[in-house]
Amino acid sequence: MPRVPEVPWGKTVILVGGKSEPSSDRISVWTFNTETEIWSHMEAKGDIPVARSGHTVTRAGPVLILFGGEDTKGKKLHDLHMFDLKSLTWLPLNYKGAGPSPRSNHVAALYDDRILLIFGGQSKSKTLNDVHALDFETMVWSRMRTHGHHPSPRAGCCGALCGTKWYIAGGGSKKRRHPETWVFDVLESKWSVCVVPPSSSITTKKGFSMVPLYYRDKIVLVSFGGNKKEPSDKVEVLVVLQNEHCFSWRSAPDAEPLMYEDSSPSSKELADHLNNCDPLYSNSVARHSLATTVESSSGRKSLPDSLLHNSKVGGSSLRRQFRQEEECSLAQKLQKPIDDDKYKDVDDCSELPSFANQKQRSDTYHSPDADAKTKRVGRSSSDINHQHDTKIANLVRRNMALEEQLSAAMASKDEAEKNLSLVIDTKEELERRLAERDREVVALKEKVGGLEQAHEDSNNASNTVHADNVRLEREVAFLKAVMDETQKELHSTRGVLAGERARAFQLQVEVF
Repeated sequence: MPRVPEVPWGKTVILVGGKSEPSSDRISVWTFNTETEIWSHMEAKGDIPVARSGHTVTRAGPVLILFGGEDTKGKKLHDLHMFDLKSLTWLPLNYKGAGPSPRSNHVAALYDDRILLIFGGQSKSKTLNDVHALDFETMVWSRMRTHGHHPSPRAGCCGALCGTKWYIAGGGSKKRRHPETWVFDVLESKWSVCVVPPSSSITTKKGFSMVPLYYRDKIVLVSFGGNKKEPSDKVEVLVVLQNEHCFSWRSAPDAEPLMYEDSSPSSKELADHLNNCDPLYSNSVARHSLATTVESSSGRKSLPDSLLHNSKVGGSSLRRQFRQEEECSLAQKLQKPIDDDKYKDVDDCSELPSFANQKQRSDTYHSPDADAKTKRVGRSSSDINHQHDTKIANLVRRNMALEEQLSAAMASKDEAEKNLSLVIDTKEELERRLAERDREVVALKEKVGGLEQAHEDSNNASNTVHADNVRLEREVAFLKAVMDETQKELHSTRGVLAGERARAFQLQVEVF
C-alpha cells in the first residue's frame, strides 16, 4: 500500500489524496490540527486533479506541488499541479522540456524553494533510478547527469532533503528490497552510500516513513513503521554529522545489540540534551530510551514496549511540548557563560565552563601570592564581563538586523501572495472570457451550418430550375417545328384553295 503524502503547515498536517473507500473521481485534501487533534476536509475548487495514489506532494510556502502517481484504474501519471492553501484552489502547471516518465511511488524534494527534484519510482513496465529537476523560474524539466556509483532502480523509498544533501533510504523492486541509505549531493550531482544497515532494519520494509531532525552539527533521520510479513511499530534513528560521517541505523534498547565497529563519543552531547530537556513524551522510560539510542552509536536494539504503550502526551498538545523542549535548550545555553580563551563560537555555549566552578577552585587554593592572584582574577573577570557585554551588544545588533531582514522578507512574501492572488483572479477572468468566446464560436458554427444548408438547398433548387429550363427549351423547339410544319401545310392549302377559286371563277365566266 503506497504512503499517503503528509505535509506540515504551521500547526496542521495536510493529507493529500491516496486510496479511499469508497473511491472518488477527484483528489481530496484533509487537515489535522495538532492542537485540537481534529480532522477537517478542505473544500477545494479550480481544476481539481483526478484521484490517485503513489504520488508526491511538496510545499513551497502556502503552495503545494503535486506530481505523478497512479489513478484508480492503475494508469501511471506524470502531470503537475499546484494547490494554493489560502484560496484553496487547484491549478495545473504547464512546463517545457521532456519531463519524467509517468510513474508512482517515487520520491520528491524541493531545493531552495525553486528546484523540484524527482527520483526513482515505478513506471508501467520497469523500476526507475533516474533524477529529474524542474526549475520553477523557467518551468523547464531536465534530466540530471549524476556522478559516482548510482543506486539501483527502486520504488517506495523515503527521502529527506537536509541542506544540499538528499538522503534516500530503502525502497526496492518487485524482486528485492534495498536496505542501504544513499546521499545525493544536489550541487555536485553526485551519489554516495551513506550507510548499509543489516537486513533486519526498518529500511528493508515496505511503507516505512522517515523525517529529519536537527541538533547542532548533527542530522538525525528518524524512521518508523513499515510492513514486511506483518506491520511494524519499531523506531530507528540515523545520526549524520555535517562532515558527512554517518552512524548506523539503530533503535532504543530492548533486545540484544548488534555491534558495529565505528563509534563516536560526540553523540553523547545529543543524548545528554535529550535527557536534560523536557521530553516529547511524558514517560521517563521513553526519554531514557531515545537518549540511549542517540548516545550509543554502535548498538542496534529494539524499541521498548513501554515507549510505545506508556508514551502518552498527558493532556498537553504537541506544539506545547515542542515549545517546552526549545525553552529548555535555550535555558541551558543562558545558564552557562562564555570562555573566550577556550571557545571561539559565541553561538555555541551549551557546554561552556561555569565561572562559579572557577571561583570555587581559586578559593580552595592557598599560596603566598593569594591576594595578587585574587586581584588578577578580579581584573580577568571584569575583562571577561566586558567582552561578554560587548558580544551581547553585537548579538542584539545582529538580531535587530535579522528582524529587519525578516520584516522585509515578510513584506516581500505578502506582496508575492497579493501578486499570486491577482494572477489567480486574472486567470479566472480570462477563463470566463474564454468560455464566453467558446460559446460565441459554437453559435457562429451553428449559423455557418445553417447558411451552408441554405446554400445547398439553393443549389438544389437552381439545378431543378435548370433542368426545367432545358425541358421547356426542348418543348419550345418541338412546338416551333410543329408550327413551321403547320404553316407550310397552311400555305399549300391556301394555294390549292386559290387555284380552286380561280377555276370556279373561270367556270362561272364560261357559263355566262
